[in-house]
Amino acid sequence: MATTIAKSGSTNLANIIYQQIKDDIFSFQLKPGQRFTETDIAEKYQVSRTPIRQVLYRLEQEGYVNVHFRSGWEIKPLDFNFYQELFDLRMILEKEAVKRLCMLDHEQSLELQKLKQLWLVEPRAYNQNIKELVLQSEDFHCALVRAAGNNQIAKIHHEISEKIRIVLSLGAMREFDIQHAYEDHGAILRRILNRDAEGAIHLAEHHVLHSIEDVKNITLHMISNL
Repeated sequence: MATTIAKSGSTNLANIIYQQIKDDIFSFQLKPGQRFTETDIAEKYQVSRTPIRQVLYRLEQEGYVNVHFRSGWEIKPLDFNFYQELFDLRMILEKEAVKRLCMLDHEQSLELQKLKQLWLVEPRAYNQNIKELVLQSEDFHCALVRAAGNNQIAKIHHEISEKIRIVLSLGAMREFDIQHAYEDHGAILRRILNRDAEGAIHLAEHHVLHSIEDVKNITLHMISNL
């Protein structure tokens, strides 16, 4: 990581650090509630404090860190009510996307064709890489919204999904059922391809409720033992 940054020009430096810190937050290398200074982060990534400060203020605006004036920074603690609200908002956007998808020409949608190739497969073709499959599962929902054709809705949905990723990652680290993931996503996709909006929405809501229950079972003890 440090070597990559050292070889980067100033134009890309802040973006590289920004993505690396986000990745470390999602992978719990930087844990919820952890306090740190700009100097700590600069030493960790072996860069000067100037780009670090820019990146941290950007991450603060996006809701990933808190700044404590005169006492440094903090990775934002997990607020489960906040994540419940994000799940609710994501579901509202996905319902609208499903309704629109059921009225479109599916054969013309590259997103839907790609989803068919990924999710409507035989068990022997299941992706066994949990880390990849967690991201593939997240993008399933984003792809449905992208396929519906409203770029602004897709942008907001993606931002919400990225924020939710941290708690979904915790659930996946505890237990991730590969077969269940394929069955759930495959069933939703089949309903959409059959233009059954009501059925697809019902399955999607059940899927999201299951994810929310996983989040509720996450404890601070789990986080401290990561």
